[in-house]
Amino acid sequence: MKLKLSEVTKRFDGHLVLDGISLALEKVHTLVLIGPSGGGKSTLLRIIAGLEYPDSGEVVIDDETVQFQEAALLQHRRTIGTVFQAFNLFPHLTALQNITLPLEKVHQHSPKEAEEIARQFLARFRLENHASKRPAELSGGQRQRVAIARAVSIKPKLLLFDEPTSALDPEMTAEVLDMIRELREEGRDFILVTHEMGFARQVADQVALLADGRIVEAGAVAQVFENPSSAASRDFLSKVLKY
Repeated sequence: MKLKLSEVTKRFDGHLVLDGISLALEKVHTLVLIGPSGGGKSTLLRIIAGLEYPDSGEVVIDDETVQFQEAALLQHRRTIGTVFQAFNLFPHLTALQNITLPLEKVHQHSPKEAEEIARQFLARFRLENHASKRPAELSGGQRQRVAIARAVSIKPKLLLFDEPTSALDPEMTAEVLDMIRELREEGRDFILVTHEMGFARQVADQVALLADGRIVEAGAVAQVFENPSSAASRDFLSKVLKY
């Protein structure tokens, strides 16, 4: 993908969350956003997804400028698969129904087509035996795998992951990270927000470190992790890589 962010700014209740974010990447498969909590990573991801409006600035993906008007955003959101840290599954629907619902209602597949696609992805992510279970009957790792299957099933041009393992224990975290690695190996383009530094180093083509609403470091993995140029980057990485 090509990604260009130009002076993206966002405030909530007068509080500056994104302070003129700019970034230009000509060709990247996996961009990982890291940085301290509250630095603006999730807000930036939601703006790229078209789920939040920036106060100012521009987002361009593959040479197409995201138009922050509701009619245009509806189309944009159809091309983006987003996975949240809290799963965002419908609690009253089964795993199968959580996947078929957007396929039918948003992407206009027939019920039969939607079920065929959903079962294909449930099998792909080793969830076929859990198709009739509701989220409360699934483990955290299984719930997140259903959420990932739902995101991938719409054939998005870009996948966004917002702290997909933050609510999981270590075993389930490994299970979900294995799935994300598989998607990367398939050549899918995605942006990942994570605190899993070891995983970030493994899968990223490019890394951007956000702190206090600004990108304080951006570049290739080796550059950012092994030779950070900013004091804020060195301070953050010295803490998270200490143990």
